[in-house]
Amino acid sequence: MIIEGKIFKYGDDINTDIIFPGKYTYEPLTPQQMAEHALEDLDPRFHLKCEEGDIIIAGKNFGCGSSREQAAIAIKAAGCRAIIAKSFARIYFRNCLNNGLFAIINSEIQKKVKTGDNIKIDLFEGIIEVNSEKFNFKKPPEKIFKILEAGGLIPYTKDIISRQK
Repeated sequence: MIIEGKIFKYGDDINTDIIFPGKYTYEPLTPQQMAEHALEDLDPRFHLKCEEGDIIIAGKNFGCGSSREQAAIAIKAAGCRAIIAKSFARIYFRNCLNNGLFAIINSEIQKKVKTGDNIKIDLFEGIIEVNSEKFNFKKPPEKIFKILEAGGLIPYTKDIISRQK
């Protein structure tokens, strides 16, 4: 599977309140409505600029803070297909997996790119290409890859159940 898009570059310690502000967590919003608030305090036009296939590249501890699932849903609904960071908060990393958003750990790439650069990720090979450079990452195990391909844990589980009937 190949993902291609443009980069949105951010720094360290981007917490879930920055990704999806807490003031919206008690409103019954659709994923598309959540996307309208993705990163609004950091990059107010993110949801207007992000297109299907785009990638966020960030520093360390991406998704720290609360265990707010909307923070992964909002980014994915905005069109972002993957986040590459030096490190992720554990719960946020799991929320990405549960919602079919690729979370890739790479400690080198952030310092070598800028917002707007084009990027290509080969998920099968574990290779990122940007600015004539290649970066490696640890490919997800086959079962995890299947969950991500299905769009998240719920669609993956529903598919398994439907095939068992």
